[in-house]
This record gives sequence, structure tokens and C-alpha cells, in this order.
Amino acid sequence: MTDTVQSADGTVIAYEVHGAGPVLVLVDGAMCFRDSGPMRGIAEAVGERLRVVLYDRRGRGASGDTAPYAVEREIEDLAAIIDAVGAPAALFGMSSGGALALRAAAALDVVPRVAVYEPPFMPEPALAGARAYTAELTDALDRGDRDAAVAAFLRRVGMPEQSVAGIRSSPAWSGMTALAPTLAYDDRAMGDSRVPAFDLGDTRVLALAGGASPDFLQYGARAVAEATGGRFEVLDGQTHDIAPAAAAAALIAFVS
Repeated sequence: MTDTVQSADGTVIAYEVHGAGPVLVLVDGAMCFRDSGPMRGIAEAVGERLRVVLYDRRGRGASGDTAPYAVEREIEDLAAIIDAVGAPAALFGMSSGGALALRAAAALDVVPRVAVYEPPFMPEPALAGARAYTAELTDALDRGDRDAAVAAFLRRVGMPEQSVAGIRSSPAWSGMTALAPTLAYDDRAMGDSRVPAFDLGDTRVLALAGGASPDFLQYGARAVAEATGGRFEVLDGQTHDIAPAAAAAALIAFVS
């Protein structure tokens, strides 16, 4: 069942709760929300051991949105959800959602644990590419060209031009372009793509990466663990498209 909560700026955020146990809030990455992405499968896999919260980040699914955007508004969204379901709450962020989860954990005193999976932070030599993507995405959205914004994102995550063209002609394209403005939200959460100097206090950190993922995706998780004094763990055989059972095993052990 979907519930809603009003964030500090009045934006209505949709969420649902499953299971029983310690609270875990799942934070989606780019282009994902409750009914499009990996989190529902993960919620089902952990629901017997944890009280798991699925929510639609602002601008997605059944949640509202309020301009102007700031990462702080998304942190307030998480604070409102945690207040509604009961603190304390652990967070789990996928990909760029991991950057948001870490920023929220640093800002809120009700998050004792935060886990991330392959947050796309980058080493110094790769930062020029991140800056180029931000410029291309910003230009496309400023022009109102959602097609160009989504195409820029798909190229950024490594999709060949031929595959981008194929997706443009598929039924999925309209759903992707509907979410195009939120690509800027994830880009803002990533900052300049360097690992920020998070002040997490006593919050425990688990940084996960897939053993079958390329080194550049493992880098972000490893760097987060080093920067926060957290634990870095490689999940054998997993890629960026992690299997719910693999995520669940790591999360249940960490949160409970």
C-alpha cells in the first residue's frame, strides 16, 4: 500500500513499507523509482528480516516535485520518510543514489548505517568526462530537449550510439524522457564526481561492488570505504545490475 508524507518544502513523497525488523530505506539511482528499477526485487528479498521502505524520489513515480531543486530538498524528503516510519533507519543507495544516501547520512542524526552499491565516483583522470557530461546534460535540459538529455545519460553510462538509437524507437523511451529532468538531480548529488569528504560521525558504512563489474565501477565503492573508514566488500559474480538475493544477503548482515 502506498502512503505519502509531506516534505519540508511541501512536496508530497510517495512510499511504501514492507516486512518487520530494523528499518532500511532504499534510495534509487538515476532513471529509477519504485516500479522501474532494482529496488522492488531487493525489498522483496530483505522483507522477511528488515522493515524495508521503498519510495519515489521527487520528480518520479507518484511523488511530486517543487522548484528550485537542491540536494538538501532530497535529504529533507528522506528525513520526512524516516520520521513517518520511525527512526533510526539505515539507508541503501544504488549507483548515484549512493551519493545521495551518503549525503543524507552526513546531514541526519537518525541514520546509524549507510550502505552503497557502486556509487560512480571517479579518479582524477576521469573527471574531465564527468564535467563534459554535466555541461551536455545542462545544455539539453535548459533547451527543453529531453531526448538529448536521456541520450547523453545513456552514452555516459557506456551505451553505444547504435543501442541508444534502438532505445529511442522503443516504447520505453517516453518513460525515460518523462524522467529526464531528474537526471540533473542525480548529477547534483554526485557533485564533481570526486568522493566528498563526508563527516559521518559514528555512522557505519558498507561499500559494495560487483566482482564482475569493471574496475571503474569498483573504484567508487572502494574509495568511499577508504574515505569514511567503512568496509569494502566485493560480491562475487555480480555486475552493476545486482541480483536481489546478493544485495539482500549483504544488507541483512549489515543492518541487522
